[in-house]
Amino acid sequence: MKKLIIDLDTGVDDAQAVMVAIADPNVEILGITCCFGNTPLENVLKNTLRVLKVCGRLDIPVYRGCSGPLLTSKRHAGDYHGKDGLGDVPDPDAPGLELLQKRKAVQALVKMVKQNAGEVTLVATAPLTNLAVAVQLDPSLPKKLKALYIMGGNTESRGNTTICGEFNFVADPEAAYIVLDRYTCPTYIAPWEFSCRNSLPWSFCDKLLSYDSEKARFMKNISTLSMKKAKSADYQKEITEGKGFNSCDTYAMAAAIDDTFITESDEVAVSVELEGTYTRGMMVLDYMDQLKKKHKAFVMKKVNHEKFKQMFIESVK
Repeated sequence: MKKLIIDLDTGVDDAQAVMVAIADPNVEILGITCCFGNTPLENVLKNTLRVLKVCGRLDIPVYRGCSGPLLTSKRHAGDYHGKDGLGDVPDPDAPGLELLQKRKAVQALVKMVKQNAGEVTLVATAPLTNLAVAVQLDPSLPKKLKALYIMGGNTESRGNTTICGEFNFVADPEAAYIVLDRYTCPTYIAPWEFSCRNSLPWSFCDKLLSYDSEKARFMKNISTLSMKKAKSADYQKEITEGKGFNSCDTYAMAAAIDDTFITESDEVAVSVELEGTYTRGMMVLDYMDQLKKKHKAFVMKKVNHEKFKQMFIESVK
């Protein structure tokens, strides 16, 4: 049984990632820590509970985390996933925030890892603020983790938020810098360009959302808005091998669940640019070994698409 802690900013792709994890019988989700990002923190909290409700898993603890970045002004992704982060689909029966745990996310993260030392895989699909604060609270935290999987950063300076920056890293560059510097556990990164290149065909997406189940209908409702934008946008043209369904966060989740999901990766020291006018928040890959960092991350390049499709199918059954 794989023990996961998920740190997220629940927009549509986070929701899909959580549903994939819940559907796997070999996964135990110890808790979900929430961070600002795709939408303001209050929406992230509500959205997370909505996802757990449709999956019948409101027993999974959900914790309130950081509402803004470490140093800069608050930032979230506007309304790409809708103003509420889940496609602006009304839900009159949404669970209330009284279901949240009283303990704050960072303290809960430290405690859960300590209680399950050496067993926890941490999956981070949001700005890395909660993780940065957690390692400052407990510097020994990374040594107690089994592994860390991150959706974030980029490898070819092709941004999706700024000219050269991917959203999760740009939203809190200092946090990303701290995490890549101090989390010395085995680290796997699903960067932006990789997720674009490994997108799934729209035909598969249509098949997935046509399943006759409450989960499939939920996924279709929340993703209609962002998928419409993705189909009409040209931001992926240069780096995708055929435009498709890109559930960014689910790549990190799939890799955390299945050790054989990644079929090709680069092992390289990584950092984050903090100063540049155009490059602040961009992930730096040190192929020349100039950073002299002993710890290297595995940066994903290729994955098993058939396994990915099957995980999605199981998540809506």
